[in-house]
Amino acid sequence: RRVIRRAAALLLAGPPAARACPPGIAPAEFARALAEDVADLLADLPGLEPVVAAAPDRVADAEDVVWPGTPVLEVPGRPVDVLTTLAKQGYDEAAVFVADAPDLPGLLVAKPFSALSTAPVAAAPASGGGLVALACRLPVPAWLPVDVDLDEPYAVERLVAAAPNRGDVVLTPPLRR
Repeated sequence: RRVIRRAAALLLAGPPAARACPPGIAPAEFARALAEDVADLLADLPGLEPVVAAAPDRVADAEDVVWPGTPVLEVPGRPVDVLTTLAKQGYDEAAVFVADAPDLPGLLVAKPFSALSTAPVAAAPASGGGLVALACRLPVPAWLPVDVDLDEPYAVERLVAAAPNRGDVVLTPPLRR
């Protein structure tokens, strides 16, 4: 029986986002705390190999939030770039997660992977627009928009419009960012 290799990647790209930063807290420190929480969660989930993907200007931040031994991949900052890199490393499925999803529950991290049993792409929408996660079977389907971004307000609509068939993208319940 073949074992499916699954990667869960935390993406650090662009300036550190610190949405809804509490008063009196430095935005960069808040953003780092959120990223550490997501990295810790991904590292603890069984059946998933944690990875941190970072744009060239965020590699130092990535190295600061990971557990020793967690791979840090330097990639351009788009989710499809991360997924393509993971495909080249032999993964069968992968999901890219935002770094600013507070209290991300492990069960909801598993949902995009579960959805890949019936569709080549799964997305976890963010409440209010954008995505919390983008997952796909690898290699990346040719129809997936190369420039889709997790912060893009209409990312869900773009994914659904690009899919050749209605069932090619499964959406999980929305999550808070």
